[in-house]
Amino acid sequence: MTTMPFDTLGYAKKLEEAGFTRQQAETQAAAFREFTALYEENARKELSTKMDVIQTEMRLTEKMENSKHEILKWMMGLILAQTAVLAAVVALIK
Repeated sequence: MTTMPFDTLGYAKKLEEAGFTRQQAETQAAAFREFTALYEENARKELSTKMDVIQTEMRLTEKMENSKHEILKWMMGLILAQTAVLAAVVALIK
């Protein structure tokens, strides 16, 4: 996220042109600058938190995919072993 520059001097001059006193205009400009800085900081924190959540979800999805493959390998092995045992039992009976 890029920081947007804020021209406090230009803002204060516009307020003075609109009828504010110099002190009122400077105070308003300083307050607005502080507000925007706080807003940007909170936006950065929120974005960072969302990125952490997304990364965690991606890791969990990857682990689930790996688990699915492991289960599939075990199931295929068990099916093969069961088939072999069944074939052996049938061969013994004949």
